[in-house]
Amino acid sequence: MMTELLEKAISKLKALPTEEQNAIASLILDELEDDQRWEESFASSADMLAKLGAKAIAEYQAGKTEELNPETL
Repeated sequence: MMTELLEKAISKLKALPTEEQNAIASLILDELEDDQRWEESFASSADMLAKLGAKAIAEYQAGKTEELNPETL
């Protein structure tokens, strides 16, 4: 099912020359593929991120961390 806004956009795209339609279609497809890659990357890294988070918390609780001073970055 397509939203009204998307239908309106597609309707306007149909009036454009073929070259412009193809350029916009490529941009949309690239964006969708990029979103899919990000989702796959985050899904496959969840365990690693959880382990890193647990390690950081353990180091903090053990007093092995120091407060960040933005002035010294």
